[in-house]
Amino acid sequence: MIERNLQSLNEVIVGSASPATAKLLARLKRDGRVAKLAPRLYTTNLTDSPENIVRRNLWAIVGQLWPGARLAYRTAFEYAPHEGRVFLGYKYTRKVSLPGVVIHFIATPDSLPSDYPFMEGLGVSSHARAVLENLEPDRTQGGVEKCLPVEAVEERLEAEFSAGGEAALNKLRDEARTVAAATGMAYAFARLDRMVGALLSTRPANALKSSVALARAAGEPFDSHRIELFGKLLEHLARKEFSLYPDANITDADYTTFAFFESYFSNYIEGTVFELDEARRIVETGVAIPARDADSHDILGTYAIASNRREMCRRAETADEFLEILRSRHRVIMSGRPSCGPGLFKTRDNRAGNTHFVSFDRVRGTLKRGFDMSRSIRHPFARAVFIMFVTSEVHPFADGNGRVSRLMMNAELTAAGQTKIIVPTVFRPDYIGALRRLSRDGEAEVLISAMSRLWEFGSWLSCGDFETMKNRLEQCGAFADDEGTILRFDKKGRNP
Repeated sequence: MIERNLQSLNEVIVGSASPATAKLLARLKRDGRVAKLAPRLYTTNLTDSPENIVRRNLWAIVGQLWPGARLAYRTAFEYAPHEGRVFLGYKYTRKVSLPGVVIHFIATPDSLPSDYPFMEGLGVSSHARAVLENLEPDRTQGGVEKCLPVEAVEERLEAEFSAGGEAALNKLRDEARTVAAATGMAYAFARLDRMVGALLSTRPANALKSSVALARAAGEPFDSHRIELFGKLLEHLARKEFSLYPDANITDADYTTFAFFESYFSNYIEGTVFELDEARRIVETGVAIPARDADSHDILGTYAIASNRREMCRRAETADEFLEILRSRHRVIMSGRPSCGPGLFKTRDNRAGNTHFVSFDRVRGTLKRGFDMSRSIRHPFARAVFIMFVTSEVHPFADGNGRVSRLMMNAELTAAGQTKIIVPTVFRPDYIGALRRLSRDGEAEVLISAMSRLWEFGSWLSCGDFETMKNRLEQCGAFADDEGTILRFDKKGRNP
């Protein structure tokens, strides 16, 4: 058997109690063909560190040295060492040290039919059993936390509720009741029963600790990952000092001219593409282009909000008012697409490429928490960018999320007397890429830099009639679809 392991290049070899095997392994070690990692454990890898070798082969090692063991407690959820330790249900209680990892064996009742098979010689506690194990009153083993924090268990339960509804939690509770009767975990089941009841609003919410679970019990669950992202953006914005660009569009004519191009580009980058003259004719006449009724109303709806200075000065004072303004603006923008639910939050989850946005049942709670975070921001540009990202990242509607997020951003700027932001076609890859960098990788600086550049660009465009503004946009290449084109401008209106 050992010779076969050597020939197949198996990285680890587990010895046996037979004298012949021990003698063979001793000879192989003396000849430099294997190295000893621990009692009865050898490796053919003479290059890598013992810690890395054990980490790569941990479960195969455990399955061979301690067949019948079961991943339990927090390890049944994490499937990996926590701070260098794993916790296994077994026939006795003992601590074993291997290079880079400490294994805590905990005497527990035998495996149940509901437990899961894992690797050869190993099993995993069923989901219901793992939940109960992590709710036991004795939460340590040898002074080390063997259980997940209670808040983490609650958040897992809340996630199950979000994915499967009330039926999922009731199913878990029924399975846990059976497991508790077979294993004697009555205390843990009683605790789980209180948690599930609180999440289902059939028991007091004081049984819960996690803010995520408490929000669910209150009927306004939120996406904790998105709240962390908002926190990263808030932290980076707080470190910056931003200039001010007071709005030079004093007259209604200037303001509406800017609003036209703002609306034109906001729709263009979302795929609602018109020639500039076509879009201008739609706005001036209020008449849709034949065969493009919905697209025409996208332009009209966006312009109706963007050109209304009174509306764009309206800012929310409370989270509920923020949701109301968001919905009312969306209702106008998407009025030409009744199938998209104008003014109604989504009822199904949505995504863009590999990005999954906030699930529909967490929209209200996530938006409200994002708005509450924004109230600490004093600089109008920082607040505008933050509000835009919150709206875009939640993606609260079936369609029109990009347009409404940019209008919410520009409303913050108009209300503060600052110039608005235009995202021209040529800058679309940078804008979308910056949003993705923060959304997927947590990188806030790229978005802040991109939006700062666009804000300065908007201040350079301010105050001009239609032809003047069109010429400036053409001069800096704003209409280009070529991703290699650079947005060129400076404060004096030159084209470098």
